[in-house]
Amino acid sequence: MTTAYGALTRAAYLASVRDRTTVFFTFAFPLVFLLVFGLLFRGQSVDGGLPYINYVAPGVLSWGVGNAALFGPAFAMMHWRRDDILRLVWRTPTPLPTVLASRFAVAVGVGLAQAVLFTAVALLPVFGLHLPGTWPLALPLLVLGVAAFLAMGLVVGSLADTPEAVAAIANCVMVPMAFLSGSFYPSDLLPGWIRTLSWVLPLRYLDHGLTDVLAGRHDLGRLGLDCLGLAAFTALFGLLATRTFRWSNRT
Repeated sequence: MTTAYGALTRAAYLASVRDRTTVFFTFAFPLVFLLVFGLLFRGQSVDGGLPYINYVAPGVLSWGVGNAALFGPAFAMMHWRRDDILRLVWRTPTPLPTVLASRFAVAVGVGLAQAVLFTAVALLPVFGLHLPGTWPLALPLLVLGVAAFLAMGLVVGSLADTPEAVAAIANCVMVPMAFLSGSFYPSDLLPGWIRTLSWVLPLRYLDHGLTDVLAGRHDLGRLGLDCLGLAAFTALFGLLATRTFRWSNRT
C-alpha cells in the first residue's frame, strides 16, 4: 500500500510540473491580482484601520489556493474517467482512496508552495505586508481549505465529461464565490444579506481565517470555527462526490 501510494504521489507530482502552462498560471495568476490590487490601493486602510495589503493578500491567496485545488482534481477526474483509467484502477489491488490520497498530498504541496511564494512577494517593501508571529496558524486553514476545494473538484470532475465543461462549471463556481466572499474587496461594501449568505461558501471561511491570522487577530475561537466550517464543507462535498462518482463514461 505504501509503495502504491508513493508511486501514485510521484506520478501525480510529475504530471503537475510537466504542464508548464498550468504551473505558470497556478503560481503567477494570483500574483497578478496582488500586483493590481496591492499597488492600486497601496497605503489605504479598511476594516477599522487594517492596512489594505493585510486584507487583499489573504483574500487573493485564498482564492488562488482554492482555484488550484478545485481545477486540478476536476480535470484529472474527468480525464481518468474519459480515458478509462478509473476502470483500470478498479481492476488493480490499489483502492481508489489511495489514488485520491495521492492527489490530496500533491494538492496540499501545491497550496503550501503557492502560499510561500505569494507571501514572499507580498512581504516586499513595494507591497508592505507585515507577517505577525501568529502566521503558523495559517497552516491548518490552508490544509483544510485544500481538502474542501479538492472535494468540490471531485464533484465537478464527476459531473463534467469534457475539459470545456470542467472549465465552465469550475469558473461558474469560483468567480462569483471570489466576489461574494470578499476576496478582492472588503465584504463591508456588500449588502448585509449578501454578507450573511456568504457564510454558506467555503471560500468565505478560508478568507476570513487567513485574514485574521495575517492581521494578527489570533482569536482561537474564531479560527476554530473557520476550520470547522472548512471541515464541514469537505465532508459535504466528499459525500456528494461519492454519490456522483462514475468509473467510466460508458456506465
